[in-house]
Amino acid sequence: MKKKSSITGPISAQVNTVFIHVTDLKKAAQWYSDLFGLEINLEDVHSPVYNIPVKGDTGITLDDHAFDASFQHSPSKNPCFNFFTLNIEEAYTFVKNKGIKITREIEKVNDNTIWFNIEDIDGNQIMICNC
Repeated sequence: MKKKSSITGPISAQVNTVFIHVTDLKKAAQWYSDLFGLEINLEDVHSPVYNIPVKGDTGITLDDHAFDASFQHSPSKNPCFNFFTLNIEEAYTFVKNKGIKITREIEKVNDNTIWFNIEDIDGNQIMICNC
């Protein structure tokens, strides 16, 4: 399926896929599947990438860089994307009960912008947000 290009140039103002760099693909696939409440068969997870089944148009790909011996995993200290939730308090309690490291407590700009940050098993910072 051909995606639309932007009006002003050849690169569309659309996010196609978010790549999350990981050190152990199977462990990361299990971690994210648990976070999203997805069932997973780890026999279906093969290096170097695993595409998480998602809702919406933007994909999530876990990448262990097994093909690149020079790659050094260096997670950002700040989130580069966010996962959506309708209920920030419920999401916060959910990740806290799972023992997931919360790196930034719930913050609120207004009722339309509320978030908190977590850290995955590779140190990647992820924002959970209601917008």
